[in-house]
Amino acid sequence: MKTLRSHLRTAVLVLLAAGLFASRATALPMDMPQPADPIILASSDCYAIGQQVAEQNGGTLAKASQSTRGGQPVCVIVVLVPGKDGQRPRRSEIVVPQN
Repeated sequence: MKTLRSHLRTAVLVLLAAGLFASRATALPMDMPQPADPIILASSDCYAIGQQVAEQNGGTLAKASQSTRGGQPVCVIVVLVPGKDGQRPRRSEIVVPQN
């Protein structure tokens, strides 16, 4: 009985090791095609602009997103400005040119 149990344990360990090796082999990086056009990260610019706008208004940045208005790229900034006398914060949406 002990030999059967030890053989089973060995077989399970071998199968687990093979599975681990197989999962690592399939997780190897593949050669991905590169896009023709470079990706422009405008959202990070809007986030930086949003932080500046929130600081100027004395509030906290809730959201910063890129949009197009009138054919021009803009950042739509949402700032939460603290309320007076313990009231809820006000939500202020500010549109800023991205350039």
